[in-house]
Amino acid sequence: MPTIPRTDRHALITGASSGIGAEIAREYARRGKPLVLVARRVERLDALAAELRSRVDVQTIACDLADPGAPAALQAECAARGLRVDTLVNNAGFGVPGRYLAKDWATHAASLQVLLVAVCELTYRFLPAMEAEGHGRVLNVASLAGLVPPTAGHTLYGPTKAFVIRFSETLAKEVLPKGVHVTALCPGMTYTEFHDVNGMRATVSKLPKGLWLDAATVARLGVDAVESGKTRVVTGRANRLIAALSKYLPDALAGALIASKAKDFRDEG
Repeated sequence: MPTIPRTDRHALITGASSGIGAEIAREYARRGKPLVLVARRVERLDALAAELRSRVDVQTIACDLADPGAPAALQAECAARGLRVDTLVNNAGFGVPGRYLAKDWATHAASLQVLLVAVCELTYRFLPAMEAEGHGRVLNVASLAGLVPPTAGHTLYGPTKAFVIRFSETLAKEVLPKGVHVTALCPGMTYTEFHDVNGMRATVSKLPKGLWLDAATVARLGVDAVESGKTRVVTGRANRLIAALSKYLPDALAGALIASKAKDFRDEG
């Protein structure tokens, strides 16, 4: 397990109230890393903070990243509390199931704000201090969906995750000489509340058990990867095979294979 330096520096984790974000918080707490937990659900944040404060200092900040002003406000709140952030975990997100035109634009705009704009802006705001310190970590939670051929439904989710992966890989090359690691974490199906929130639990439950991982395992693999300087990590053997097939098979064949199974994990209506 990599050593976490500078125990007075905090890891800021968005979407920390449940799922992969909460497990990343637990993983960093196990390694002695102070935390700044960020999410909309205050009660969930407070419960997780109470659980982890026996190990590390934990700060909580209620914040809705669908608000365009949230990244600046979050940075200002950290500064007001005197918190130095040398680890940023961009985990917050949600999916919008169904056809593109089946939802209003406000819903799509909110998803883009959370999944894409906030990721870039928070990184932009916290990165300068990391470079100045000569040490930093940025863990961007992407998805296997960003590495496989597109299918109908959830129209913006895969493209935004593909962007996050490329953004992470490009930025990683820029900042490595400054002592900063940037990693895209690409989980496949993970046991969290994500599919309950978007109404897809019954559908995705049809998928083979071998495609699923628990959130704690995904979190550990992600933290290990960013601490060791890996630019991208796909979690689980089955998911790595899917990613490899998507890369090396002809586009038409890979696309047909994914499309044939899409009804098991995508709402296309």
